Amino acid sequence: MNKWLLRGLVFAALMVIVRLLQGGLINVWETRAGLISIVLVAAFAVAVFVWGLVDGRADAGANPDPDRRGDLAMTWLLAGLFAGVVSGAVAWFIGLFYDNIYVGGFVGEVTTFAAFTALLTFLVATVGVAIGRFLVDRKAAQASSADDRADTDVFAAVRADGYDVAPAGTEAAPQTSPVALAERDEKQSPAADDEADTTVERRDTT
Repeated sequence: MNKWLLRGLVFAALMVIVRLLQGGLINVWETRAGLISIVLVAAFAVAVFVWGLVDGRADAGANPDPDRRGDLAMTWLLAGLFAGVVSGAVAWFIGLFYDNIYVGGFVGEVTTFAAFTALLTFLVATVGVAIGRFLVDRKAAQASSADDRADTDVFAAVRADGYDVAPAGTEAAPQTSPVALAERDEKQSPAADDEADTTVERRDTT
């Protein structure tokens, strides 16, 4: 099943449920019709946002390169259009048998109301996708910065021990640490002994 079709079916069903709840609650609390409608639409938007956020995080995690990421905007646009048209048609059909749901004519349901549902779904989901990708990218950037700092700390520790790290293509500077001087003396001692032996032999020969 296509991604947009799955999302479209889920949110079409959710919108039908929202409208059924809206009709039932308004019939009980008629004076709070506006508040009821706002709360139900907000709940629908939260569900869309959460799914968009999950999509954005999953896409950014699977494709660190932004140029290789999926076109989730088109996915959610198609899902919103499908959810709007289908939920409008289903709500109109339910209204033929159930009086507690507020519906208009068929044309209005599959055009005006469908456009509202599609726009709401698309905008909220797009925001969720953008935030999800941003969170993943920021975490990756922080991890990369931490690795760079760790490398810098290693080189700093080497310099503190008396070992200078020479750039590529240049001669290393003489080491002046106690360990380096001791090693140099050990290497020079055999050469000095050989020179002394040679000098003694020459004197004996003379």
